[in-house]
Amino acid sequence: MIRKVTPLAGIFLLLALMSSFASAAGQAAAAPKGLKVFISVDMEGVCGVVSWDDVTVGGTDYGLFRKLMTQETNAAIEGALAAGATEIVVRDGHDTGRNILPDLLRPEARLLRDWSYGPLSMMEGIDRTFDAVVFIGYHARASTPNAVLKHTMTTKLLDVIINGKKMPEAGINGLMAGYFGVPVVLVSGDQAIAAQAKELFGDIETAVVKEAIATAALNLHPAKAQELIKQKTTAALKRLKDFKPYKLAPPYTLDVSFADEAGAQKASWIPGAVRKDEHTVSFTAGDVMDLMKLFRLSKL
Repeated sequence: MIRKVTPLAGIFLLLALMSSFASAAGQAAAAPKGLKVFISVDMEGVCGVVSWDDVTVGGTDYGLFRKLMTQETNAAIEGALAAGATEIVVRDGHDTGRNILPDLLRPEARLLRDWSYGPLSMMEGIDRTFDAVVFIGYHARASTPNAVLKHTMTTKLLDVIINGKKMPEAGINGLMAGYFGVPVVLVSGDQAIAAQAKELFGDIETAVVKEAIATAALNLHPAKAQELIKQKTTAALKRLKDFKPYKLAPPYTLDVSFADEAGAQKASWIPGAVRKDEHTVSFTAGDVMDLMKLFRLSKL
C-alpha cells in the first residue's frame, strides 16, 4: 500500500533523519581511538631464567628461553589487545636484538630486531605517538642483592646514576620514554626489578614471575607467569590516566662507574667528561637525548 506524505509530515521526517545522522556522527567523533603500545623486551627477567647460559646464543637452553621470551611478549600483546590496543610495536632489546621468534609472535604486533646503534638502544622505535610503554623480562640494576642476572646495560658497569638516582635499565629506558611524553605502565621480571620500578615510576603495575634467592630463583610455572603478564598489562592500560611520563629536571648529570679502571680511562677522553675517581666518569647535558648519546659513547 502506498501512503501519501503531507508536506508537514515530510518536514518532520526530514528533521528526524537529520537528527539521526547528527547523532551517529557525534557518536563516531566521540569514539575513543585505539591505544598505541610500545613493548620493550629483555630476557634476563623471563620466567625460568637463572643463568647467563640461559640467555646467550649457543647456551644449552637458549632455544627454550627464546620461546618463553616470545610467549611472555605474546601475553603482553594479548593483554594490550584486551584493553583496546590497535597498534603495538615490540622492540627486542636483549643482546643481539634477535631473540624473539618472529613466526611465533602474535601477528597484531610489529617486531623491531637488531640494533641501529643510536642513542635509543632498547627503546628504538619509541616516539610521541605512543600511549604507553610496557617492559617485559626486565632485571634489576648492577650490584643489587637477591636479583637474577643483575646488571646495567653491560656487565662492565658497576653503577649508572642520573641526577643522583641509581638507575636500572628500566629507569634509563623510562627516562627516554618520558622524553617523548609516554608513561611506563608495567614492568615484568623478578621481585627486585619490581621494587626498583615502583621506586622510580610510582604505583605502576608489576608482574613478578620469579623471586631471586641470591643467584638462584623460585619461579612460577611459565603458563602462570604468562597469564599474570596478560592480566597485569590489561589492568595497567585500563588505568592509563593514573600514570605520568617519567621525567627528571634538567640539567642532567650522568655518573658511570666501570668495573675496570681502563673503561673509566677511555670514557674520560670524551669531550666534556670529568674523571671523578678510579672507576667513575661524569657527564652533564641539558637534553635527555644528548645525555643518552654520551652514555652510549662511554660504554664503547
